[in-house]
Amino acid sequence: MVSIKDVAKEAGVAISTVSKVLNHYPNVSESTKKKVMDAVERLNFVPNQVAAALSSKRSGRIALLLKLNMKTKAIDEIDMQYITGAISKAREKNLDVITVFYSMIEGMSLEEMTRYFASQNISGIIVFGMTNEDKVLHKLIASETFKMVIIDADIVNGSTSTVGVDHAKAQYDVAEKTIRENTCKRVLYIAGMKNSYVTEQRLLGMKKLADDKKLKLFVRNGDFSELKARELTLKYGKNKDVVVCASDLMAIGAMKALTDMDIFRPVCGFDGIILMGYVGKQMNTVKQDFAAIASKAVKELERLFAGEQGRKVVMPHKLVRLKYEDIIC
Repeated sequence: MVSIKDVAKEAGVAISTVSKVLNHYPNVSESTKKKVMDAVERLNFVPNQVAAALSSKRSGRIALLLKLNMKTKAIDEIDMQYITGAISKAREKNLDVITVFYSMIEGMSLEEMTRYFASQNISGIIVFGMTNEDKVLHKLIASETFKMVIIDADIVNGSTSTVGVDHAKAQYDVAEKTIRENTCKRVLYIAGMKNSYVTEQRLLGMKKLADDKKLKLFVRNGDFSELKARELTLKYGKNKDVVVCASDLMAIGAMKALTDMDIFRPVCGFDGIILMGYVGKQMNTVKQDFAAIASKAVKELERLFAGEQGRKVVMPHKLVRLKYEDIIC
């Protein structure tokens, strides 16, 4: 195991200097801090107090790391389903659970983030809503300090698994069904948020469909925002045959725009949230069982705790048309 002495040697400073940097003492130059923290990262060093917390007998505590959607005023039903599914399975497995939001760790360094989770006696972390821009979180995963399960992002190592549906296939399936039913050629595709893993995968599915069916594909990012999707549809929807949306909230915004323009265009969504049942248009959508996905993630953490290697777990999806009668039963 790497020691503080190894870090000091790697950084070319005294052991006491390393201790001062790690404990945030004042009067240490920025250049010295950088040398020490660079050495910490290269050696994957876990400070003693963090290592002690990680090796504590109080194991089996997991963190649900969630990124709330701030682009909409609608209640985030998806996150609530995730939390419900994870807590239910954790209770069954006698695991303690805490909920952590990205805003609570935003701006932390790798060492600070490691300290934070270790101070909470966390053994495993389930990550929801991760993007390419979460650089420190990527480093935390690569460090393999904690057992981790990433929802939707295709990242696997010895201590990390990924769980989620096949987003590319699901997007292909729901768009193909909608286009086939309505004989469409010109497609407005309202994608999600840039640098999001699910956005990238769903866009791959749409591009494949466009190639397979010789469609004219016009892509704009709607940031998973109902308002932005409405604005994009008002601007571009009139000259397209169909509006395919990478989320149900955006599909609702698109449908509202078409209604306001008093024109009909088929619209499909993605996720299968309850709100779709209130729209009354019975749009095609992809139904994900978010509670089941989170439940599977907890089971996967238990598997990692037992010493198994990380892996990719693909969950099922299905195509549905949500009706009001379906959601009030």
